[in-house]
Amino acid sequence: MLSFILVVLILFLIPGPAVLLTVTQTANGGRKSGIITGVGIAVGDLIHTVAAVLGLSAILMTSALAFEIVKYLGAAYLIFIGIKSFLEKAKSQTEAVAVANPSSAVTSFRQALFIELLNPKTALFFLAFLPQFVHHNGTPVVLQLLTLGLTFVLMSILYTTLLAFLTSSIGKRLFSNRNSRFARWQGKVVGTIYIGLGLQLVLQSQK
Repeated sequence: MLSFILVVLILFLIPGPAVLLTVTQTANGGRKSGIITGVGIAVGDLIHTVAAVLGLSAILMTSALAFEIVKYLGAAYLIFIGIKSFLEKAKSQTEAVAVANPSSAVTSFRQALFIELLNPKTALFFLAFLPQFVHHNGTPVVLQLLTLGLTFVLMSILYTTLLAFLTSSIGKRLFSNRNSRFARWQGKVVGTIYIGLGLQLVLQSQK
């Protein structure tokens, strides 16, 4: 378990889609939106863990068609969100927080969950990564895999929450009224990042 935690911490230091999603959502909707985004990503990872344990993720490894379908659905969803963000009317972070409501929190969670679920590479990651830390010591393999997956999810929530706090504190300066020029480009920057993630997903291969 200590080796697993150490490796996961090292992986977290490598910026990936989860980091970009959390940072962009925090910059766009405030700290709460960033934290909820991180929770959505974590729940998606938990579902991937269960799918790996049940053998469902293996379908993406053996079926090129299934991999392509999930990949293009995920890419289309990311590009759709990106275009929507790109066309949104500019607003400061203060205004974004002021209009925050339960529905926006649900939206942040839903978007993060779908984005994580519709990334076939994430499914294959858990399928290949978790079994490397399983020991044949009498403890059921399923229980070990679920324990490792839950540990990863909890660490992920802590990490993305920290990112949300750091990004929020920096964003208050960048998107304040004093920096209205930068704030006008906020939606375009966020939209470009989402579109970029979508195009990156399109270029992913099954190997």
